[in-house]
Parts: sequence; C-alpha cells; structure tokens
Amino acid sequence: MAALLEVNNLRKRYGAVVVADDITFAVEPCSCLGLIGPNGAGKSSLFEMLTGMVGPDHGTIRFEGHDIGRLAPYLRARAGIVRAFQIPRPFTQLSVYENVLTAASYGAHLSGSAAQQRAVEVLNKTGLLRCADEPAGHLRLLDRKRLELAKAIASNAKLLLLDEIASGLTEHEVASLVELIVDLKSNHAIIWIEHIPHALRAVADRVMVLHFGRKMLDGAPGEVMSSSIVREIYMGLPADAA
Repeated sequence: MAALLEVNNLRKRYGAVVVADDITFAVEPCSCLGLIGPNGAGKSSLFEMLTGMVGPDHGTIRFEGHDIGRLAPYLRARAGIVRAFQIPRPFTQLSVYENVLTAASYGAHLSGSAAQQRAVEVLNKTGLLRCADEPAGHLRLLDRKRLELAKAIASNAKLLLLDEIASGLTEHEVASLVELIVDLKSNHAIIWIEHIPHALRAVADRVMVLHFGRKMLDGAPGEVMSSSIVREIYMGLPADAA
C-alpha cells in the first residue's frame, strides 16, 4: 500500500538545539504510528513541521504523493492533516453541535443540510450526540477530548495528529478513548504522541522513538517498548544494564 505521508531527511535546529536530526519515516492509510520520547525529544516540533507551523531547515514532507513543504498551515489542514491537542480547544460558548458544525462547514467546506448531516454523523460516531446541545465549555474532560477528535473528523481529516490526547484521564476514561481511536483507525491514518504505554500498544502498528531530535527506533510496539534503548532513555539505565 502506498504511503499517505512520507517524511525524508527532516532537519531542524534552533541555534545549538537540534529538534529534528535527519528524520525519515512513512505512514500508510488506516494505520497508527505511535511517537514516544522524553520531554525535549522533538515530538511536538515534528508535529509543528507536519502542520506547517514551523518550516524545516532541510528535508521533504510529501502527503498523498505531493510535496507540501511550501503549503501554508490552513492548506495542509484543508488537504487533511489535522491536529488534536492535549488541552482541548473548543469554542466554549457554542454548543457541542455548533462546534462540530463549524468544523464541517469551514474544514470540510460543506454547507446547509450536508454540513448538518455530517455534524450529526460525527457526533454519533464519537458518542457526543447525547450532549449535542450543551455548551462545549460545560463538558467534562473526557467529552472535551472526544469533541477535539470530533472537530478533526468533521473537518475531513485524513491524517490525525494526536498530541497526548489521553493525558489527564482516568484508566477507565483512557480505555474509552482508546476504543474510539481504534475505530477511527479504520478510515484514518494516525500519528499519536503518548506517554501511556498500554494505550499505544492497543492502537499503534508501529512505535517510533525520538531522542534529542534523532530517530532511535521504529518498530513493533512490544519490541520497542521493551527495548534497552527505551529503558535507558526513560530510566537512565545504561543500555547493557537495562
């Protein structure tokens, strides 16, 4: 299967600080790449380069076979690269339905009954139809996270960039969110930054490890999570001791 996203030899530095050191990887449709690494590893910087908020110093980013290196952030979002943030960012004064309708209207460029139908379908898919008329600012944290995903889906995302979206949830809530993300993987590609290992194991087909901007590992979740390199990075153990 042809890759949806292809990243080749991506480099970025801020003075002496290197946030991307010759990173190369690909993501196929209907797959999930887990992204792990300690704080400062370059995970968020990678997302910023994929969305166009920051330009790389070197390298290429291809999406659906097209070089998107010169595309503005809004054009990348329109093409289907959509980020869901760790801290949800709803329009708090609008209802849940109005939030999703806005995404369908301005993200997917639907109008009238088509936008309304899309909003209802997404609310149903994400389990938010029951609170469609509530102000988004009144939602509990799990439902705010669901709304963050709902807005991305309604905007016609093809590649979901999930930025620690399970952060702050209870174990039961994480399990509920994982169930939704597994379902979303059936028709979306996903890159998921996450520090909850069992959540990634349940969804990711591969896990990539970044450390000081360098790709250290990229492989099956179980092998990567149990590797001596990951234990060294997270626990400070020498590789041979780990």
